[in-house]
Order: sequence, then C-alpha cells, then structure tokens
Amino acid sequence: MNRMPLSNTPKTAIIDDAPMVSGVLARAFGDDPMMRWFFPDDASREDGLGRYFTTLFTRQYGLHGVCERTDAAAAFWVAPEGQDKAVPDAETVQELQEILGDRAGLFREAVEAAAEHSPPEPHWYLAVIGADPAARGQGHGSALLRSGLAQADAAGMPVYLESSKPDNLPVYEHFGFVVLGEASLPGGGPTLWAMRRAPRDPSDV
Repeated sequence: MNRMPLSNTPKTAIIDDAPMVSGVLARAFGDDPMMRWFFPDDASREDGLGRYFTTLFTRQYGLHGVCERTDAAAAFWVAPEGQDKAVPDAETVQELQEILGDRAGLFREAVEAAAEHSPPEPHWYLAVIGADPAARGQGHGSALLRSGLAQADAAGMPVYLESSKPDNLPVYEHFGFVVLGEASLPGGGPTLWAMRRAPRDPSDV
C-alpha cells in the first residue's frame, strides 16, 4: 500500500496539535547532544522528551510564541513582543523539574547560563526546530526555517538561536546565520553555539 506523501507546507500549530508536535520533536531530538545530556537513559528518553516538549508547547511557546508545523516537523519562535511572557512561570518550572528528575538542577543551570548571553537588541528567537528523522531530506525543517525567517525579515529583526549539534551549524550558516560564540554548559555538559542572522530586505530574498 502506498503511503500518502507528507506535506511540508508550514501551518500554524495549535494547542490541539500537541500530541503530534511533541512526538515529532521527541524523535527529532533523540540524537541531540544537549537533550541526551538532560535525558541520559536511552530507554526512557523519547517518552521524557515527549513530555518535555508537550509542556514547553502547551504552557509556554504555544501561548506566547509563533509556533508552526508541517506534517513531520515543528518550530517554536518568539518575537520580541512575546519574550517577556514566554518565560516559564512557577508551575511550568515545577512541571519541567518533575519531568527531568535528577537532571533538573543541571537543566536550571544551563538555562541560567544561556540567559546570561541573551542579546540585548530586539530580536526573534528560534527556540526549537526539528523534523522527524523518518522524513528528513524532504524539506520539512527548511520550510519551517524559511517561514520564520521571512516573518523576522518582514519585521526588520535579527534572529538568534542556540545549537548543541555541530552538524546543524553549516545548515544554519546556509540560511545566513553566523556563530557568535560557544560555551560549555555547566556540570560538564555539551558545547552550545550561539548564532545570529542579520535581517534581510524581503525584496532581496
């Protein structure tokens, strides 16, 4: 039986999409160095990541960010006007700590370390982007990246992101990002690269 092709056309991700979005991202981040550090147990990692991304989406980015998905990928962005609200509240922090278990302290230190390098200029922030490994190479992640960058360009804003996966750096550089610096996360964690993309005139793209 032939499988229906997966659409890689970006669409707004709504809260009802949480099971699909969290499942896609859990599979996408299974080999991510930072997520493997937060969820070191191979047997329980996908379940833990699913719960983690469900919380981020339903309690944080889905409420105050710009969230989009395709049939096999998802991305969470935060525009400047949403960044104060997108900070997790006490209940969200508690939920994340329960999900992370004995890694919660490391997670908190990593978030605090990353926050110290948050750029002072108004910007769009790419918090999360990932495609299901089964659909990689079909343009899902690229479509979401182009969609968010187009919105940032229309607003005349630079874009920032962090990545702990070296293989992703050339991909982001292809889209105009440059590495600003790198840092090792506290507690012997992986290296995190900070990247920035300058705004482009939409008429030049």
